[in-house]
Amino acid sequence: MSDGPCRPGGTVLLTGLPSSGKTTIATATRTRVAEAGYAVEVLDGDDVRGRLWPELGLTPDDRKQNLGRITTLALMLARHGVLVLVAAIAPYAADRELMRIRHEDAGLGFAEVHVATALSACEQRDVKGLYGRRARGELTQLTGVDAVYEEPLVPHLRMDTAAETVDESTDRVLDLLLRRELIAAPPLRNGRP
Repeated sequence: MSDGPCRPGGTVLLTGLPSSGKTTIATATRTRVAEAGYAVEVLDGDDVRGRLWPELGLTPDDRKQNLGRITTLALMLARHGVLVLVAAIAPYAADRELMRIRHEDAGLGFAEVHVATALSACEQRDVKGLYGRRARGELTQLTGVDAVYEEPLVPHLRMDTAAETVDESTDRVLDLLLRRELIAAPPLRNGRP
């Protein structure tokens, strides 16, 4: 356990299309928050599914179950003072709303970040090769292509990672953490307060 600042935990959901930059921003934010002495963890939707419940696929029901289980895991960590950064596509508005409600009911902070990078930029990045597999007919139900993504209407923060650097995106998430009182003081920014 860290000897750093003690704060109640909470969760930030970074939602967006595949290869939009969710995990990159969550990981960069984790580094900066951890350096400031906070207990912080990243839960990547694909990683968690693959490690903890590989039986889930990409059907709408499986996607709902995946986010529901991630929410339960995030709540468990947040109750112990951990700031949880969830990087998940989370394509359905109702499931994201349930995540928010469950945190509010538990008295824990919650924020939603829409990583609103355009599909064309995500296709160019294709970090996991999903768009290439879809183009070759090897994959169906790819969110934003042939599976629905319900964009957040009023997220706490909206960003386009194609229009800003990782440091700029991370700074914006840190500002959100301060506004939502999930951290008490700003972590260093590129070696400066």
